[in-house]
Amino acid sequence: MKFLKKALLSLLIAASAAAISTPALAEADKGRIVYSPGEAIDLTLGKIKVAIEAINSGSEGETVANLIKDALDSSKEINANDKVDVARSRANNILKTARTHAKENALQEAEQELKDAQKKFSDLKGLL
Repeated sequence: MKFLKKALLSLLIAASAAAISTPALAEADKGRIVYSPGEAIDLTLGKIKVAIEAINSGSEGETVANLIKDALDSSKEINANDKVDVARSRANNILKTARTHAKENALQEAEQELKDAQKKFSDLKGLL
């Protein structure tokens, strides 16, 4: 009887902890799209490619800066583990520098940094 009481009490505690656990209740907000880490990386790479194409087509610096901002925003969806997050942060720093150069109309430097960022984001897939 003593063993049964201990077993039931431990099961009750475990069940109550699981019931109120935040990750157990976590879900995306209504209307929000949730991407897997691989999809989010592909989305970011696509936006970087669009920014590079905009530079090659002769777009203005402000337009390119806005496209780089879109890539920065989409990179926030990359959410896998700590290693990926550190590498994503480093790649984001390159994108931020590219955005600064684009705002200054230094599009050659911005293009080179975008290519570096594209490689860094591609390397993230190996960390998944």
